[in-house]
Amino acid sequence: MSLVIKSPCKVNLLLNVVGRREDGFHEIESIMQPVPIYDELHIERAGSGVELTCTNPKLSMGVDSLVHRAASAFLKLTKFGGVRIHLVKNLPLAAGIGAGSSNAAMTLRGLNELNDLPLSAGSILELAAKLGSDVPFFLQDDPALVTGRGEFVRSLKPFSALIGSGMLLVHPGFGVNTAWAYQALAKNPEPFEVEGHAERMINSLGEGRLEGFNNSLEAAVFPKFPVLPLIKEFFFANGVRASLMSGSGSTMFAITGDRPSA
Repeated sequence: MSLVIKSPCKVNLLLNVVGRREDGFHEIESIMQPVPIYDELHIERAGSGVELTCTNPKLSMGVDSLVHRAASAFLKLTKFGGVRIHLVKNLPLAAGIGAGSSNAAMTLRGLNELNDLPLSAGSILELAAKLGSDVPFFLQDDPALVTGRGEFVRSLKPFSALIGSGMLLVHPGFGVNTAWAYQALAKNPEPFEVEGHAERMINSLGEGRLEGFNNSLEAAVFPKFPVLPLIKEFFFANGVRASLMSGSGSTMFAITGDRPSA
């Protein structure tokens, strides 16, 4: 028995870093928007352990891979035999769009479906939170408010401000290391934001207003990668409604009036 599952990405309409936690992670408030551009996972029950292949030779297929870790955690908890996974990698690496986290989440969702749902939603969430900060978001399919270090996810209704809009994502051909971005942010005189911005932005987007876009990490990432603010300037010079860096970069995105404009 096998399963083919699409693995989407996301952009952060808001990413506020509001403090540093005792466990070394950062406290965030973020509004994440799923984007229907996909990797693809081919999953089948086979043999024992995890057998993983990928179309992108640059991506590790070893035990450090998020997909491998997700599958191993699932098999360990459920005591099932083995799984063969082939990842068709269409999305760029280290791009700030959560592609690796999505791959991990969809591996958990796919394995649970393939094996007739042996794990509860709570158990899947617990596994996802241990894998990475963005992984829990991809256990659901809607826009969401994401808090904590990313483990608390509150699904939201589609935003009326985005209905009919177009979105353009530009990846500049290089990635940004997330750990480095947060370390660089900490060197700023005032690195952290005040909480509460997310709820105000949710209200604005729900009422049809595109306002409140902010990414704390732009202040850390832009000085080292000056092509990124140039992309943002280009977007606004060409009449976009909003533009921001997604996650820790390097993807820049813009929201336009409609898809032809994008």
